[in-house]
Order: sequence, then C-alpha cells, then structure tokens
Amino acid sequence: MASGTNGNGKRGRLPDFLGVGPPRAATSWLDAVLRGHVGLPRDIKEVDFFVKNYARGVEWYKDYFADCDRDLPIGEICPSYFGSEEARSRISELIPNCRIICTFRDPVEMTYSMYKLARRNVWTRTDFESYVPQQWHNQAARLAKWRATFGGERVLACFYDDLEADAQKYLDPICDFIGIARIPIGKSALAKQRINTFAREPRSAWIARRARKLRDSLETREAYGVINLLTRVGFWRFCFEGGEEFAPLEPELEARLRERFRPAIEELEEVAGRDLAAWKSCRRHAPAVSTPARP
Repeated sequence: MASGTNGNGKRGRLPDFLGVGPPRAATSWLDAVLRGHVGLPRDIKEVDFFVKNYARGVEWYKDYFADCDRDLPIGEICPSYFGSEEARSRISELIPNCRIICTFRDPVEMTYSMYKLARRNVWTRTDFESYVPQQWHNQAARLAKWRATFGGERVLACFYDDLEADAQKYLDPICDFIGIARIPIGKSALAKQRINTFAREPRSAWIARRARKLRDSLETREAYGVINLLTRVGFWRFCFEGGEEFAPLEPELEARLRERFRPAIEELEEVAGRDLAAWKSCRRHAPAVSTPARP
C-alpha cells in the first residue's frame, strides 16, 4: 500500500487503516503486535480523535503520526469508534478510502470483561447480573453500516475465537488487509499473551478512584510519558489491582445471558457470514497468559 495517499502534511498523515473495535475484543493485543510493523500513534494506543477530540483539529491528529515511517501504512486501534455514528461519518469524510478492522467477541465473555474493567476503574459497584444490559448492542447492524459506508472490500471482520484457536492464522489476514508483510509470531509469547487483562478487583475503591482521576487528568494534558512511566514502575497496577479475584461466571447466569443474546448473535451470523454456534452455549476455556493491564 502506498503511503501518503490519505492527506500528507508537514505534521504527519491521516491513517490508512483503523481498528474500530468493539472494545474488549483483543484490540490492545492487535496494537501491541502491529507496533514496529506499521505506524501507530506516538506514546498512546487510542487518540480517540473521531469521537472525543475532533474539536482539536485534523493537524493535531496528524501530529501523532509525524514520526511514523513514511514507507509503512499508518493506523490507529480505537474501539470507541465502532458504535459511533458520528465517528463513522467523520472518518468517511476525512479518509474515504480508509480500511476498517472490526473485531468481534462472544457477547457474554465480552460483557464480563467490560464489567471487570468497570469494577477496576470504579465506574460501577454493582454485581455483574445487574450490570448486564437487557439487550446486546446490535453489532450486526453496526457492521452493516461500516460496510455500507466504506464498501465491503474495505471492512474486515475478525473474531476473537480465531485468535484463541491460532494467533498466527488470526493475524495473517489482518496483515494482508492493511498491506504489510505477515508478522511471524509462531510459538512466541505474543501467540498466547492477552494484553490489558486483569483478574482482581482494586485493593481499595478509594485509591482506584483517585488514580483514575489522576490518569484522566494526565490524558487531558497529553502527558503520556508520565502515564507510561507510572505503568513501568507498577503504580497503576498497585492502584487498580490487589483485591479479591473475580469469580468465574455461574453456569445458570451464563445460560440465561446466552439465551438473552441469541437473537443478536444470529443477526451477526447472517451479516458476517460466520457460524457463531459456539456463542449460544456455555463455554469453558483454558486461561490465556496475560500481561499487566494498561492504565
């Protein structure tokens, strides 16, 4: 893929591809694996330009890619874009030829992962069953809209199950899609690592809440160097972890949720052309190797 086709400027380029999510579907893993093989935002995974930071202007966004190799495609992995009508419209207007990567995951597992994130950040103190929405967000309709906006050939649908089964086979089509040489991961740690996962509650809700406010303040000031330094020294892990271990889902609750989400799963099956029968019955997976959660 030729570089510079998306609006070259003195302060960088606009992305050739975007990983739009949804969240909790290995987007952090994809960002970690692609770094060094494509251009990604400086010091941060999610610039969140097309949702939260659009008012800062396109030159501000381009600056995050100013140091990227001009011979490589550049992109951003930002799961907040998937469900945003506004983001999709803005991307279409600014980067009409952008390639879009959508990543899907079993809705029960994804929702439980989102719940653990919410507990970690003290966004909720409720139990899981109370947290779960009555209906799963209509992923099928959103995928269809991305395809209608950018064309089916420019939208790639990926499934977390494939990553669990064979990380190399999951990654190869993504590399082909964005136009880079395939990245061999073989039996390396990357094949089994899951980035940004966590198994425990915060040791203290008060500490976690204060840390979240500090992190949010640093992000607002774009102080990503400080955030990354605090990650390396274990500050965020101390603040957000160390409490009780999250319990596995109770089989009865899991069965009820799978039945609740069945209609939406079947809609996604039809739109994506993918057999998702495994999402309709209770599942038990061997745990993957995890790495420290990002702040």
